[in-house]
Formats: sequence, structure tokens, C-alpha cells
Amino acid sequence: MTADIVSKRVKDTYTDTDTIARGIVMRNCNLGEHPKIRDYGSEPFVFNIRHATNMNRNFRTTLWTGQDMQLTLMCIPACGDIGVEIHPDVDQFIRVESGKAKVYMGSCRNHLQEQAWVDENFAILIPAGTWHNIVNVGVCPLKLYSLYAPPQHPYGTLHCTKEDAEREEH
Repeated sequence: MTADIVSKRVKDTYTDTDTIARGIVMRNCNLGEHPKIRDYGSEPFVFNIRHATNMNRNFRTTLWTGQDMQLTLMCIPACGDIGVEIHPDVDQFIRVESGKAKVYMGSCRNHLQEQAWVDENFAILIPAGTWHNIVNVGVCPLKLYSLYAPPQHPYGTLHCTKEDAEREEH
């Protein structure tokens, strides 16, 4: 199937998912009313990332896990954070869809010397081996998505809260 056919079909308004070729197209689905957030594995996948990210209410939801890359959606509550962490062998790309945050990065857990204020449409690139934290400084949930290369979390990871994530990691 050609890209223009897929693009045209993606622009249609529906509330379900369709299989196109061997991939999935999520067409403007309301993920709050019709939960369709799940890990779509390494199959081709076309969807509205802004809509999916803004509809996600979980702390972390794995949406796509391939052999060399993974996409997660995150929702950080007001005054919450992701927690200081490091991925020794994983590069990370984060894009803020909505909300306001302060980003901290550095070479030492207790000295995160690189700091920046971000809001919607900002991207954050975190090289492997860099300590980092993202703190929601707004009054609304911080909605973001993250690409990990290679994958960081097990296939199908779903953490409703930060506490769930911390329990699973220890």
C-alpha cells in the first residue's frame, strides 16, 4: 500500500483501529473512552502521536517495542517527576506534548549541572550514560513521549503510577 493511501486513510475520522497491510493505523481514537493503548510490538504502526500522548493517563505505557527501539508514553502528575535515572547503554529522545517541566542532566547523580525549562513542542536528547530527571513544574499533568534505542523496558510495560514503576524496577 502506498504512503499517500495510508496518509489519506489516517486523515479519515474514526474511533476504531484498522489493519493496513501488516500494520495498524489508529485513526483519531479517543483512548480515554476506547482504551487501545498497548504495545504493538515490532509491526509497522501509524498513528496520531500527539493524540495518543495527550490521552494517556498512565505514568508509563509502552506503545511500541522493536528490536532496536522503543516508544513509551508518559503522564507525570503536577509536582511529580520521572525520578533521577541513568540508562548506561540507551540513548533517549523525549518530546513534550503538553505541560511545563524542568529538565536536569549531568554526569553524576548528585550533580545535575545541565538544566533547562521546557514546555510543549520541546525535545530533550539524553545520551547513554547521562543521569537525568524531568520535574513537572506545572499545575496540569506533563504529557510526553520517549524513544529509547535500544529498548529500555520489557515488551508490554504498563505502569499506572510512578510507585508501580519503582516497585517493578526493584
